[in-house]
Amino acid sequence: MSFKEKIDPKRLPKHIAVIMDGNGRWAKQRGKLRVFGHESGVTAVRETAEACAEIGIKYLTLYAFSTENWNRPKMEVDALMNLLVKTLNKETKTLMDNKIRLGAIGDLTQLDPQCRKQLQETIDNTSGNDRMEMFLALSYSARWEITEATKKIAQLVKEGSLNPDDINQDLMTSMLTTKSIPDPELLIRTSGEYRISNFLLWQIAYSELYFTPVLWPDFRKEHLYEAIYDFQHRERRFGKTSEQLNPCIK
Repeated sequence: MSFKEKIDPKRLPKHIAVIMDGNGRWAKQRGKLRVFGHESGVTAVRETAEACAEIGIKYLTLYAFSTENWNRPKMEVDALMNLLVKTLNKETKTLMDNKIRLGAIGDLTQLDPQCRKQLQETIDNTSGNDRMEMFLALSYSARWEITEATKKIAQLVKEGSLNPDDINQDLMTSMLTTKSIPDPELLIRTSGEYRISNFLLWQIAYSELYFTPVLWPDFRKEHLYEAIYDFQHRERRFGKTSEQLNPCIK
């Protein structure tokens, strides 16, 4: 029996976030350049998006490029930007066929103009889809996001339109790039690394973390289903005790 058949469709996470890691190591194991791993990782993106849409996940956020990734060799960064343009153009049909609406979070002003143009075109072309929303985190870091949100709040206080006593968690959440979507219940990281890598630090406060040794280019639908199956067998207490959640427990 596959993990897909074991999943309870009534207990799906609404939002899954993924740190797509392992492209470089996957390529190195095959004696290839790192960009070969990034190119091969596109298949994993397609499979993950299709699988999420098929079983009823409403939101999927993929960590595609961090602010720290700009420090990588220029040749790799340029190759990644070119790959992004090519992939967005090529995969638009997949998004349309699965009724997936594309969005993006991050400091998009840092992207190459051609990348921004293709990204916006794909976002516009898929804006009418309503089965699932998929967000690409590009030139993104949680510290950057929280810093920018803090600046916005500070400006409101400076202008006199916000009282410092009114600053709370809800206000901070409303200033983040993810303000229109729920926090992820499940965060998946591939490649066997046990780090969050500056990704959605505010939003994953109560997320279930799932780490798999599978390198991203090898990640397939069944791996996603396994992560969801694992998620459904965890007790999410949010600070409470098991007895509070289930009074039948003695």
